Amino acid sequence: MSEVGHTVEGMNHGEQLPLWDDAADEPAGVPPRRALDETRPAEASVAQPSARAAHWTDAVGVFDLETTGVDVTSDRIVTAHVGLLGPDGSARSARSWLSDPGVEIPEGATAVHGITTEHARRHGRPAAEVVAEVVGALRELFAAGVPVVAYNAPYDFSLLKYEALRHGVAPILDPTPVIDPLVLDKAHDRYRKGKRTLEVVAAHYAVPLVGAHDAAADAIAAGRVAQALARRFGLAAPVHELHTQQIGWARTQAESLTEYFIRVGRLDPTDAVDGSWPIR
Repeated sequence: MSEVGHTVEGMNHGEQLPLWDDAADEPAGVPPRRALDETRPAEASVAQPSARAAHWTDAVGVFDLETTGVDVTSDRIVTAHVGLLGPDGSARSARSWLSDPGVEIPEGATAVHGITTEHARRHGRPAAEVVAEVVGALRELFAAGVPVVAYNAPYDFSLLKYEALRHGVAPILDPTPVIDPLVLDKAHDRYRKGKRTLEVVAAHYAVPLVGAHDAAADAIAAGRVAQALARRFGLAAPVHELHTQQIGWARTQAESLTEYFIRVGRLDPTDAVDGSWPIR
């Protein structure tokens, strides 16, 4: 089926250092890169937010892409999900897409998300239509003032931007407000050891993630992780203020990662990790 999930009105990847790596040998506090057939309903719910939870958690948009690779400028969307979660993390509306990207899907990408070139060609919709609808769904959320959660936001929003330009769709150049659980987790629990992939971070905050690397499953889990972070760390600032704070935190995290990569010889001393957020 080419488009799955519940209807909402208007509603990952060559080494690319700026997208952050999740190599096992990275030290604690170094942010990673994050690495459908159909939308699958969540098989477990998350706890109700406390009365002290930030107001923005009452309604959060969620967004995720699965793609042909890691280069945001040239790789293509294979599956996408845009949805809306209520204060308890339940899905209030959801829409998922399967796209025919118009190019071969590498075996490495298929191994991650399970979509083959043949399947995408047979069941996917034209990429231009999918891109236009995903952009439209996100624009409606932003226009309503709903924050959109995306794990490692610069990856998904940047790739969507280049896909939009490729297909003649007006791109979202300044997505706001955005909530990035990767940035928030690194900022508020900086020295915790281990990887910071979505699977690992979701487990740390006791958020179920069934079917990782399914766009719908990942998007919903990321939204619930954002709500869990708000409860754990009392993130009660207005959402636009939190958006601005994340810009600074992401820049600082990129600077730290740059220092680490230079120290271990993975980056030339004259280079730097791009800390632009939430889009590059």
